[in-house]
Amino acid sequence: MIWYIIVLIGCSWLLQSILGFLQIRHFNKKYAELRKLGRVAIGKKTAMFRAGTVVMFAIDRKNTILRAARMQGVTVFSGVRNLKGFEGKNLLKLSEEDLQKVNKLTKLAIHDALNSYHIIAKGGELKVKRGWIDLLIPAKK
Repeated sequence: MIWYIIVLIGCSWLLQSILGFLQIRHFNKKYAELRKLGRVAIGKKTAMFRAGTVVMFAIDRKNTILRAARMQGVTVFSGVRNLKGFEGKNLLKLSEEDLQKVNKLTKLAIHDALNSYHIIAKGGELKVKRGWIDLLIPAKK
């Protein structure tokens, strides 16, 4: 009986890994499509037990949004979808009125994209945020 449970857990882990790989591949494909249009500003809002959100804005040299995309969800089945209503607007001049059309997590991800854009534009580097796994396994120095 215990072997059936171990095999079931192993198969579940393998399926999760495969689906996660496919999700990342889909995200990378959409990112490459946006990258062909111009620079891409990316923002994210992660949550441990709620839906995480990633937004991507393809922008031109004048920071005009050419296309916007969003991936939001809890499972590996969430995919990248177009984010309507932002095309033609200046990324740096987005108002609260522009953000009224999206949910709270998407707003926070957009603010993260703007923050990341400002850091990179000034020549800085983005800090890698520590995840919960980093707290469990301390980094070697």
